Amino acid sequence: MAEEKEIMTIRQVAEYLQISEVTTYRLVQADKIPAFKIGHSWRVKKDDLSEFIEKQKRGERFL
Repeated sequence: MAEEKEIMTIRQVAEYLQISEVTTYRLVQADKIPAFKIGHSWRVKKDDLSEFIEKQKRGERFL
């Protein structure tokens, strides 16, 4: 089994959530998904993404 990466790109997050990259950027810019920049590229910690998913399961709206 492949080891999961701790830090994900916007593209990886979008693929994982099965949403568009544009929607992913919007969620990041709205501080719904915590993220940080390395140079010009956004990155998301896997743990933060898991927390976002748990909030969605509890019915919290994000848009």
